[in-house]
Amino acid sequence: MEKRIINPWQWQNERSYVQAVEVKKPEGTLYISGQTATNADGKSSIEDMKTQLIESLANLEKVITEAGYKCENIIRLNVYTTSTDELFSCFDIFQNWITRHNIKQTSTLLEVKSLFETLKVELEVTVVK
Repeated sequence: MEKRIINPWQWQNERSYVQAVEVKKPEGTLYISGQTATNADGKSSIEDMKTQLIESLANLEKVITEAGYKCENIIRLNVYTTSTDELFSCFDIFQNWITRHNIKQTSTLLEVKSLFETLKVELEVTVVK
């Protein structure tokens, strides 16, 4: 697989995303359903945003690795949240996770009225191999 990052500007770098990713010759593409703070029994978290973000990232990483892919090859990561204010109060957790895995992904962040049950954040991802 070949990846090329297209960034005509630099300002997005401190926001932990890129403007575009071109992928040539992928061996596979993994489209992942929105990952949330849901435990192994399918129970939705009732915890705060920070705790839910940490659990959502852990669940996302589990799906990626069990599928035989690597987090560093995430090319699209969309974030849905019920409160951008709450999410931004712990956004460093997200940014540190992105940095730790050396991810250069396109992203969209949307505040939504609600998510399933008691959930506050959902991560939707595309990964290539």
